[in-house]
Amino acid sequence: MKNSKKTNNPLVNIGKMISQLREDRRMTQSELAKKIDTTQSVVARIETGEQNISTETLSKISAALDREIVTIAPKGMLNFRVEGGRKLSGTIVVRPSKNGTVGVMCASLLNKGTTTIKNAPKIEEVYRIAEVLESIGVNVEWKGKDLLITPPKKITIDKIDVENAAKTRSAIMIMGPLLHEFKKFNLPQAGGCRLGSRTVKPYFYALERVGVKIETESDHYAISHNGLKKDSEIIMYESGDTATETVLMAAARIPGKTVIKFASPNYQVQDVCFYLEALGVKIEGIGTAYLTVYGKENIDTNIEYSVTEDPIEAMSLLAVAIVTKSSITIERCPIDFLELELYKLEKMGFKYKIVRRYTAANGSAHLADITTFPSQLVALEEKIHAMHPGINMDNLPFFAIIGTQAEGQTFIHDWSFEERAIYYKELDKMRADTILADPHRFYVKGPTKLKATEIVCPPALRPSVIILIGMLAAEGTSILRGVYNINRGYEDLAERLNSIGAKIETFRDL
Repeated sequence: MKNSKKTNNPLVNIGKMISQLREDRRMTQSELAKKIDTTQSVVARIETGEQNISTETLSKISAALDREIVTIAPKGMLNFRVEGGRKLSGTIVVRPSKNGTVGVMCASLLNKGTTTIKNAPKIEEVYRIAEVLESIGVNVEWKGKDLLITPPKKITIDKIDVENAAKTRSAIMIMGPLLHEFKKFNLPQAGGCRLGSRTVKPYFYALERVGVKIETESDHYAISHNGLKKDSEIIMYESGDTATETVLMAAARIPGKTVIKFASPNYQVQDVCFYLEALGVKIEGIGTAYLTVYGKENIDTNIEYSVTEDPIEAMSLLAVAIVTKSSITIERCPIDFLELELYKLEKMGFKYKIVRRYTAANGSAHLADITTFPSQLVALEEKIHAMHPGINMDNLPFFAIIGTQAEGQTFIHDWSFEERAIYYKELDKMRADTILADPHRFYVKGPTKLKATEIVCPPALRPSVIILIGMLAAEGTSILRGVYNINRGYEDLAERLNSIGAKIETFRDL
């Protein structure tokens, strides 16, 4: 994998040192990987500075190479130093979606051939899923910007990387394809952002309809069946994205017709549908809550697929433009999943122009280039809440930071997660004027001149990003500590924002 990071990045320098020490000891990357209990691809990323390295991993490498690599303090986390109050200008391009990519990565286990995900995002969550797949015998390889995935003849589920599988909730989706490989297996319990009680019952209840039994043990799920039922009708207990994707993957190779009611119509679900269609699986109702899947028992084809661009990243960039009062052009916005957000913002006084519309590389999604203009906003009288169809659940948090710059009081009802709105209160540290009425109802009054400060990222992706956006608007120097969550979901966000005039320095406490 080619290194695209600057040579002054400490991870690159550490990686070069590790590579040199390994070569001095005439050790291959595979041999080092075995000694530190990881994969060759992880070692390759470490040596090119493309992999965050934990203190534990550094200790293992030091022992394997018989040399202290670097001494890291307990607080050795990755941080951003943000010089705020700068006007931004120029063009920034939306990257393919994290959620769509990990969905297709998991679905690729249904295919015995090689799946090439074109222009895949090189981000932490993609790396974690790749490592989970590699641990069960899947060949995962980067060729430039493309990610190639080839399942083995026999998956070694008993060797699954428990640590990485537990780090990301997305890993639970491999349950769908694995039902076609095993009648009995275990999966580590899901992790990811801390957003309260995120129930796994929708997965369990839906898969019960096709004959699957799932029991929750102390640290894993025990999954079993005696053959998957054909011609089933599944009612989703909740219209969740990853739950719907998991059921789609299970249905994709069940011969006959499987009906899924109250399915999520969200963008990542559509990406999995488009990918399955490309594999020859017939699906009716894409983009609706009622899907009919005609399964294909055997799938063995080499295929290239382009994931749709990320509407949540596009909304992030719109929020950046609004809060910094900047005129920028945001290219490749998946407009079908932004129209209501833009309409609400338009009613708040946001000025923008759609300068071009066109079709995404997968031939299915619709994209647009949007130019923003500095705007004076007024808070909406009505509450802002998420819904399918409606404002995307993951776009709702951006209205919290946007509300700091709108005249009047903005009411955000974040009903879907028990704890996410609590993290919005971190904006108070930048002198935002907010009220948390309860874990779901959040009020923000504006406009407010935000103040530079130091904040540790909360353990959730979108609340971390809205803090970064606030820091871009706050005059002076802010420090955002522990930005792993942001790197988990955004590719090179700091560098890309710097390209349009932001000043964000990445540093690590050593």
